[in-house]
Amino acid sequence: MNVTQGLRRVLQTSPTGIATVDGERRRTWREIGDRVARLAGGLQQLGIQRGDRVAVLMLNSDRYLELYLGIAWAGAVIVPTNIRWSRAEIEDSLHDCRASTLVVDKAFAEMGDELARAVALKLVYADDDAGPAGALDYEQLIAASQPVADAMASREELAGIFYTGGTTGRSKGVMLSHANIVSNALHVLSEGLLPEGSIYLNAAPMFHLANGCGMFASLIGGGSNVVVRMFNPELVMKTIEKEKVTVTLIVPTMIQMLTDHPLFRTADLTSLKRILYGASPINEALLNRAMAGLPGTAFHQLYGMTELSPLATHLPWDQHTGEAATRKNRQRACGRAAVGCEVRIVDADHKPVGTGVVGEVAVRGQNVMMGYWERPEETAKAIIDGWMHTGDGGYMDEEGYVYLVDRVKDMIISGGENVYSMEVENTIAQHPAVSQCAVIGIPSEQWGETVHAFVIPKEGAQVNAAEIVAFCKDRIAHYKCPRSIDIRTEPFPLSGAGKVLKRELRRLHAEDSTPATAKAG
Repeated sequence: MNVTQGLRRVLQTSPTGIATVDGERRRTWREIGDRVARLAGGLQQLGIQRGDRVAVLMLNSDRYLELYLGIAWAGAVIVPTNIRWSRAEIEDSLHDCRASTLVVDKAFAEMGDELARAVALKLVYADDDAGPAGALDYEQLIAASQPVADAMASREELAGIFYTGGTTGRSKGVMLSHANIVSNALHVLSEGLLPEGSIYLNAAPMFHLANGCGMFASLIGGGSNVVVRMFNPELVMKTIEKEKVTVTLIVPTMIQMLTDHPLFRTADLTSLKRILYGASPINEALLNRAMAGLPGTAFHQLYGMTELSPLATHLPWDQHTGEAATRKNRQRACGRAAVGCEVRIVDADHKPVGTGVVGEVAVRGQNVMMGYWERPEETAKAIIDGWMHTGDGGYMDEEGYVYLVDRVKDMIISGGENVYSMEVENTIAQHPAVSQCAVIGIPSEQWGETVHAFVIPKEGAQVNAAEIVAFCKDRIAHYKCPRSIDIRTEPFPLSGAGKVLKRELRRLHAEDSTPATAKAG
């Protein structure tokens, strides 16, 4: 089993089925199979050998999907590059993995040309118009190359290096084998998340494993893949309506953008049977609003991380409503171990803790990464006796449901009490005037740390710090309530996966020495 196995299978079972839809361009699996084999041949003619790294810096497209398959077909290793990074960060990652080739589209043509010169890379331009002078044209490369046989990479071979979002520091290259990626895809299919005949919408960034969770499952299962260049709520809703999309994976910030858009009330989204969501926490107020607006759509929460290829747990739709949601509070859970995964909660000595006890979430399975690229010491700290230590704090109930409380590094200790930012954020988010919020700990001489909240009001709404604090004090213990609040209109800094970059919020707060920050007692 390797990344290209699904393509080989669907070429036998459904060669005339629709493989990709990108705007008005539609291709069958037979067409994709031919293009992938020719792409692999072209890459080999460029001197790319087995195990060489090929970096991709592009917006979503059908060609991106071909690159995932074609690079694997050639026996090489894909390095999907974070489109939100600065040029310096991208250059650093290209040096780090020693990429031999970079593929770019129109959006990154200028930067790609600069990077190719700086890092001494071959540059391939993959878009509909003419690219930079000296760049190889993707379509000409395919047209001029003979198809080659699949390199048939083994399960243990490196398939891709996926640089982490860097929410807690400098990004690391996560090495995923063919076995890692295929195992994860099979886990997703086993959970029933992409039934046969699914039409999957690639709406989240294709460089990120959040979207890869659904994309690879769709490729292994032989489903149809619809692509939008970037997430745009209006475009996504119109694409769902036009292409009768049945499944998509989006992150909570995208769900909020959808539900806030005026078109959400009138668009025909009845074809959408499943929304898979994850990559960052979601507040219950937003989740309930989205479910009310899409009564025919089943919501499934997926929890994981790049190092887990990425799926670890799954909270199915039937745990989002009724008794499960009200009495058992399942909406705050991230689910139970997915098929093929084991999950446990451990203490600081890596020993399992009891039911209901907060510790670190650890995961074991064939989806656990090979390690961090050329960082054996960091790999050894993360993977202990086969268990990936996620850095996420949480607890497990008596039925095996995992509840996340915070990143271990983000837990706030105020006056000797542990405060979990997710609990505070969930509470603030219930305020009718609040659109988004994020909570961090800030230094305090008296308490060690105190709770600080950043709040973005809903459009047209007015709210002040005192109101937010009073609202919290009616719902959670006083020591958990914010002592200070920033009311802001600027969007939060986000990672490529849509996670709020709390390190950036800490930096912004530390730099803000003006009296604009509202204080609350």
